[in-house]
Amino acid sequence: MPTFTAPDGTVLAHHSLGDRGEPVVVLPGGPMLPSAYLGDLGGLAAHRRLALLDLRGTGDSAEPADPATYRCDRQVDDVEALRIHLGLERIDLLGHSAGASLAMLYAARYPARVRRLALITAIPRALGMAATPEHRLAAARLREGEPWFAEAFPAFEKWLDGGDFDDAVLPFFYGRWDEAAAAHAAAADGDTDEAAEIYVSDGAWDPPATRAALATLAAPVLVYAGELDGGPRPELARRAADVFPHAEFVVQPGAGHYPWLDDPDAFATRVVAFFSDRSRTPS
Repeated sequence: MPTFTAPDGTVLAHHSLGDRGEPVVVLPGGPMLPSAYLGDLGGLAAHRRLALLDLRGTGDSAEPADPATYRCDRQVDDVEALRIHLGLERIDLLGHSAGASLAMLYAARYPARVRRLALITAIPRALGMAATPEHRLAAARLREGEPWFAEAFPAFEKWLDGGDFDDAVLPFFYGRWDEAAAAHAAAADGDTDEAAEIYVSDGAWDPPATRAALATLAAPVLVYAGELDGGPRPELARRAADVFPHAEFVVQPGAGHYPWLDDPDAFATRVVAFFSDRSRTPS
């Protein structure tokens, strides 16, 4: 397990999967989940080497001396330290969910260091856009024909109204609720609630500045949404794509928040094609 040192001295870890080509740097969501929940991203590691970062205080990375550094914008230089550690002039960067906001902040601060940027089921908080309860309820109602819906929907409504999270709502985050999805949900628990709160705390975002910076980003961007995902709904992801001058927008049919689980082949094929296309990569 490779490690490197962040600018503030925190020792961080990344996990290397695959052996083909330069690595795709992968930033996990949650926020602040260990990268293990990403697996091999539906077989993506068979086509490209992956460098999955454990954000500070998660997985195999050390806890920082200052908890305030869990804030999303404070972790941008951790990503830059990983780029330097990997010895890459520019990186292909992939962010999932809340990790996509970190990827966007990195691209805004270090635009010349990004070759291509993939934002997977990203709630674009860094752009000043949020998934509302109405978005999530609209997506949830698409699942009325599912056998688990009658039990899960009232718990989902209660959670969106400020109640405690109930595991009964987990099926709404997956395009297909089966044994594999249930096992994934059970394993994706980093016990990082305090760090997650700091990640999105006041000061993390400056949407006007971020949008202005990304409006001139030369790198191609892939904004990837799941048809059944409530956070973000495809229409919200579409709005995020409009911020970038060179963006492709894709909706995976039947997919939820973890599209590589719902249809691994479709996900890997589309993402590999994006990272392999050098026709629009800035020199």
